[in-house]
Amino acid sequence: MNKTELVNAIAEKAKLSKADAKNALDAAVEAISEALASGDKVSIVGFGTFAVAEKPARTGFNPRTKEPIQIDARKSIKFKPAAALADKI
Repeated sequence: MNKTELVNAIAEKAKLSKADAKNALDAAVEAISEALASGDKVSIVGFGTFAVAEKPARTGFNPRTKEPIQIDARKSIKFKPAAALADKI
């Protein structure tokens, strides 16, 4: 499902115009992005939890030359689905 299909599904289920559904989706994505950027966790009951994970620096290997390379520490986003969502799948 792409963004257009998601907007159409939201519009149909919530009985909104497609423009209102798109604005609502954009606002939700923006709010989640801002919360994660500030280091907060975002929990949506029945759906799941988004959180920022710290990945430490580590040594990796160049697959072509097999030489060791240093991989910098970074942040990544992790998602843990709620039990209700996991049961549906």
